[in-house]
Amino acid sequence: MMTDPIADMLTRIRNAVRVERPQVDMPLSKIKRGLAEVLKREGYIWDWEEVEGKPANSLRVHLKYGPNGERVIRRIRRVSKPGHRVYSGAAHLKPILGGLGISVISTSRGVISDREARQRKLGGEVLCEIW
Repeated sequence: MMTDPIADMLTRIRNAVRVERPQVDMPLSKIKRGLAEVLKREGYIWDWEEVEGKPANSLRVHLKYGPNGERVIRRIRRVSKPGHRVYSGAAHLKPILGGLGISVISTSRGVISDREARQRKLGGEVLCEIW
């Protein structure tokens, strides 16, 4: 039984990037769909799609690499865990690596990046950091 589906998603992406896979599949959920949309908007992946399947649908993430095969996602880390939730207000969200990376925040308005959260003055649960 999987107790942390977000950590599973991040691990699948991390492992796929390490072996330079063009895409990775995982079980679909609303929070994973939101996380994939943030990664696409911020330029860390090419695209994502829902794949029909039995017994459940899956999420396919198309990973992005540079022109010479360099990794766009260098590090991906889970911040808030099931046993230790981490919440932050908009004023306390600090840029990752001086703005070179992002934090992904789950807010009352959906899953957004830390840049969007600071713009909209929204706080929430810090899901992960990516750079």
